[in-house]
Amino acid sequence: MKATSFEFRYRALLIGLIYSVGFWVYSFDHINVVWAIVSRAVGPDSPHAGLFVRLSFVLATVLVVFGALIRTWGAAYLRSDVVHDAKLHSGVLVADGPYRYARNPLYFGGILSNVGAALMASRLGFAVLVVGLTVLYLRLTGYEEAQMEIQQGDSYREYSRRVPRLWPAITPRVPPGQSKPRWGQAFLGEAFMWGFALAVAAFAATLKLLVSAIIFGVAMVAFVQQQYVHNRRRRTAPQA
Repeated sequence: MKATSFEFRYRALLIGLIYSVGFWVYSFDHINVVWAIVSRAVGPDSPHAGLFVRLSFVLATVLVVFGALIRTWGAAYLRSDVVHDAKLHSGVLVADGPYRYARNPLYFGGILSNVGAALMASRLGFAVLVVGLTVLYLRLTGYEEAQMEIQQGDSYREYSRRVPRLWPAITPRVPPGQSKPRWGQAFLGEAFMWGFALAVAAFAATLKLLVSAIIFGVAMVAFVQQQYVHNRRRRTAPQA
């Protein structure tokens, strides 16, 4: 399962499109997926239904925050300008920080955050978000790894043999390198993920979709704008 170069270049727009469709289906599927599960499990009139719903969204918040932390950790070593570039940087193998535990921690963190955020969607929207984005992330992973193997050859094949693809190992699989994390640019580059976390936390606290939708929308617009501005700078930068 491997993405095309078109999918990789326009991955930000594809992610935004999937999120838009996932929440748009609320227009005809009006039942939130968590409420549907809780209603079926304990009954809609149960005195504990509200508590279970709120706890579910607390769990969703934890998933999004944990995913954002993993992505920020990865961006601290890979650099945000590389993470969000439309051009794949396959000339250098980064095997430090979270890359000692998994080859693709950014996509693993993205999948975790997406599952948490998808709990705010309707029943059909949840399926669209989880299936759509997981498939896209897996395809992007396949594309990136194929390009890395072409560029890095045996060193990347050995790295792939020792380090899991997505699900992190419990202990590091390669020795630490000399890379120093750059946390400031990492948190700035992943600000949209922290916006998602804030949106889910707001929903867990208020159970009001409008408040979360506004925060979520701002974060999504910031994400797409960040991608556009970065890639425009790349195209207009003078070539060495």
